[in-house]
Amino acid sequence: MKKTIIIGASPNPARYSYRATKLLKEYKHTVIPVGIRKGQIDGENIILGLPIVDNIHTISLYVGYQRQAQYYNYIIDLKPKRLVFNPGTENKELYDLAKKAGIEVVEYCTLIMLNSGIY
Repeated sequence: MKKTIIIGASPNPARYSYRATKLLKEYKHTVIPVGIRKGQIDGENIILGLPIVDNIHTISLYVGYQRQAQYYNYIIDLKPKRLVFNPGTENKELYDLAKKAGIEVVEYCTLIMLNSGIY
């Protein structure tokens, strides 16, 4: 199982970050939803701020590039094995920083990755 942080988690069931959190749990992955609004997703509290978490396999982004700069150091410092840029979150600057830090970078959809068995 791959411990995953969802950056941009939302308590709104219509949002893809909400769906991804639920699907990760269904596939038995440990998921840490990080967002800017209080709430829950499938019984998991959305964490406000930048929690320090060990042994992160994947960070899945659901924050547009305009709001990502505040997460650059956080992402790099957590040293995940992989960073997933979901559609609409692509960002060359963060992509390059992550690659330089030795993080695998993927531009794909977490939901599709899970459902197709390539997560």
